[in-house]
Amino acid sequence: MSVVSLLGVNILNNPAKFTDNYVFEITFECLEQLEKDLEWKLTYVGSATSDQYDQELDSLLVGPIPVGVNKFIFEADAPKTNRIPDADILGVTVVLLTCSYDGREFVRVGYYVNNEYESDELNADPPAKPIVEKIRRNVLADKPRVTRFAIKWDSEASAPPEFPPEQPEADLQPDEEEYGADELEEEGEEEEAAAVENAGESSAAAVAADGDAEMAGVENGEPAEEDEMSEEGSVDLENESEDELEEEVDGEAGEGGDDAMDVDEKPAADTAKPQELMAH
Repeated sequence: MSVVSLLGVNILNNPAKFTDNYVFEITFECLEQLEKDLEWKLTYVGSATSDQYDQELDSLLVGPIPVGVNKFIFEADAPKTNRIPDADILGVTVVLLTCSYDGREFVRVGYYVNNEYESDELNADPPAKPIVEKIRRNVLADKPRVTRFAIKWDSEASAPPEFPPEQPEADLQPDEEEYGADELEEEGEEEEAAAVENAGESSAAAVAADGDAEMAGVENGEPAEEDEMSEEGSVDLENESEDELEEEVDGEAGEGGDDAMDVDEKPAADTAKPQELMAH
C-alpha cells in the first residue's frame, strides 16, 4: 500500500496564455511519518516524435510531511518556445505531473493540453512562424491519466515484491538433463518392450521345438499334448508407454497496467482541514 495518496489536483489558471506560468493546487494524504521530502516535477512534452524536446518546467521539494491530509501550491514556468519545433507549438500535447520519494517515482498524472490562437482568423490561416503572444492553452483538467507505481518507502516491509521472483533452484540442473529426461525415459521403455517381445518369441519357438520332438517319438500317430499359449494375457507395452508419457501443463500469467481514472478518492467528510505545506 502506498504511504502517500494523491487526493486532488486543481489547475488554478486554466485556460491561460501560452506564456503564463502553470499553477497547480495539489492535495494528498500521508499515512506515515516520512524521513525525506517529496519531489514534485512538471514536464512539458514538446514533440510527439522525440523526447529530446521534453522540458522539465520546474521541480520542488515538499517537506517535512506531517501525517494526514496536506495541500500546497506548485507553480512552474511556461515552456521555452526556442526548444520546441515550430510545427509542434500549435495543436495537442501533454504535460506530466510526477512525484517521487527518495528518487523513486510513485505517481504520474498526465494532462492533454490544446494550444491554439485566440482568434478564429489565425486558427483558420496560421502563419508559418507561430505568434506565441497570441496563443492560448487549455488543459483538459477533467480527463487526467493517472499511473501509480509500487515503491519502497522508509521501511523494508514497504518494499514491493520482486518480479519475477528469484528461482535459484531453476539453475541447479543442466538444461540437457531437464529437457531430455522425458525422451530418455520413453526410449528406455521402448527398449524394455522390445526385449520382452523378443523373449516371448524365443519362448514360443522353444515350445514349438519341444512339441515337434515329442511328435517324432510317437509310433502310432497319437499326437503329444501341446502347451497352450493364450494371447489374451499379452500387453501392448509400446502403446501403453506412449499413453503414460503424455502430459499436459497449463500456466497462468497476470498483468497490470495504467489507470485511466481520476485521482484517489477524497477522505471522508469528517477529515480534518488539509494542512498547508511549505515548498522549497
